[in-house]
Amino acid sequence: MATNIKKKSILDFRRMMAQGEKIVYLTGYDYLTAKYEERAGVDMILVGDSLGNVILGYDSTYPVTMEDMLIHCKAVRRGAPNTFIVGDMPFMSYQISDQEAVENAGRFCKDARMDCVKLEGVTDSCISRIRAINDAGMLVMGHIGLTPQFGAQMGGNRAQGKSCDAALKLVEAAKKIEEAGACSILVEGVPAVVGKAITEQANIPILGIGAGSYTHGQLLIFADMVGYFDDFTPKFVKKYGDVGGELLRAFTAYAEEVRSGAFPDDAIHSYKIDPAEAAALEQALQS
Repeated sequence: MATNIKKKSILDFRRMMAQGEKIVYLTGYDYLTAKYEERAGVDMILVGDSLGNVILGYDSTYPVTMEDMLIHCKAVRRGAPNTFIVGDMPFMSYQISDQEAVENAGRFCKDARMDCVKLEGVTDSCISRIRAINDAGMLVMGHIGLTPQFGAQMGGNRAQGKSCDAALKLVEAAKKIEEAGACSILVEGVPAVVGKAITEQANIPILGIGAGSYTHGQLLIFADMVGYFDDFTPKFVKKYGDVGGELLRAFTAYAEEVRSGAFPDDAIHSYKIDPAEAAALEQALQS
């Protein structure tokens, strides 16, 4: 367990990149999870719009609102005050204009105290948004490869960069995002060789989720890697725990004990009263 935690900055991440030290990145959506992630020494937390799937129960990230994101970002900040936290800009919070993108990025940084925002896409408008947010003095992370907010255009959430031409387009996209002023890039759902190519061409930290082992750091959705979210499991996920199984065991045992009368045990789980007061109460009730 990490102690005396000092929040890392973009300078620390650049140093880690230069020295070949891997960056540890996890999603977090609430106070309790963030607290344990900080205790574990996670370098960076993403409050992802994936909370639409794993917390709010939607079948995509599209319904997630700015208000949803800000509530969860504030909770994560309270749980991890000494960790670098990235707020994920939800669908339609940056697509309309540079001005609206900057205003919403400002809400993440000013109201929810995020250290950075992340947005998806490689279109000209996305590049323009990255440049505008950076010019406004805020850190912005790009996101390429499998980008769920563009899932309809991709025909679903499927791996990207699986041909030479597609891979080269991603390498070029990463360069454009870097040139626009992004502080880092998340690469999702691409073959390892493509993640390697993007990383070797970059001068900023490249974080991977399902992008192989060559990136400067790794991200996983926490609910996937601890066995909490079980609607589906992406190919790139390794499970480090069985939180869902443990919760099911605990809830089942509780239900059985309540129904049988085994819980609560008044000798253990009830507050005490002075015997004289108990006797007085009994007498008062009888009268």
